[in-house]
Amino acid sequence: MKAIGIFLLLISPCFVFSQDMSQDFGTWTKIKSDFKINKKTSFTNKTELRILDNSSQISQFYTQFSLNKKLNKKLSTRFAWRLRLLNKEYSYLLANRFHNDLTFKHKISDLSFYFRLRTQINFNPNSSNEFYERTRLKLKYKINKKIAFYAYQELYYLLSPSERYFYDKTRFGTGTQYELNKKTELEIKYLKINDINDLLNSRSKNEGICEIANDNANGQVIISGNKKSVESFQMTLKEHKIKSIPLKVSAPFHCLLMKPAAKSMEEKINNTEFKDPLFKIISNVTANSESKPNTIKRLLIEQIFSTVKWREGLIYMSNGGIKNFVEIGPGKVLTGMVKR
Repeated sequence: MKAIGIFLLLISPCFVFSQDMSQDFGTWTKIKSDFKINKKTSFTNKTELRILDNSSQISQFYTQFSLNKKLNKKLSTRFAWRLRLLNKEYSYLLANRFHNDLTFKHKISDLSFYFRLRTQINFNPNSSNEFYERTRLKLKYKINKKIAFYAYQELYYLLSPSERYFYDKTRFGTGTQYELNKKTELEIKYLKINDINDLLNSRSKNEGICEIANDNANGQVIISGNKKSVESFQMTLKEHKIKSIPLKVSAPFHCLLMKPAAKSMEEKINNTEFKDPLFKIISNVTANSESKPNTIKRLLIEQIFSTVKWREGLIYMSNGGIKNFVEIGPGKVLTGMVKR
């Protein structure tokens, strides 16, 4: 087992030197203190300084308080509140975050395997709040009584309605943990973040149009645009080890290239009489309920060149208490996406 720990320590610098400079990474330092309430329950405080943007500037500073409980030998849960000082373009911003963890741990000698599910909500003072589900797989190797090495891979899933889509980003982390005493430990870690939305935003405008056409379901997003631009972005996804499958379509639906078609439809839609609907209609443009005829007309036109927020619309309905969905038309594609 020691050989595994040494191997992991030796290969960790490779992740640093292979870093793609367009991505966000840095070194994080953390101090954590545990206080036992009883055999199964403990109270934890940890404080962390994060330096990102290729380690050139402070990203955030936070302190976190959490209540931890062991459910059995392998399962544990945690409820935490985190107060964060975020470095934004205009100034530092104070923000709150709450999360709940469910962690499975399996130990083989000095090597421990962790699988963690986290439900998280970020309260943002100057923007909409964000609701996340995160999945993490972590390996931790105890080198001696005080020093441990760990590495993990984590996936982020954005559940709240947003311009971004469900599969939000991945995060790879590796670090060293040093135990000062039974209650306090220090950590320093390296982090590499791939934000899929940033991959699209970072593309040059000269590369043509490449936009999110459909946010369909967990892990299923459709990209639309110029053929060369989409093919170029597919190569970018491949470089970041993100799977993509080309689709045979007759037109670049739901992107800016469809604006001429929307202009053609605008006159016909506006000249058609729309009555007040008997039921609320969920728009794919806003992922919200609409009932005014003129608003519905405008959104039908915008839908031709805008992202289809199908997933966000389902979340909106689910949060409103809708439990039964009926698919009208050929096939079961929509039913499948509802299940996902």
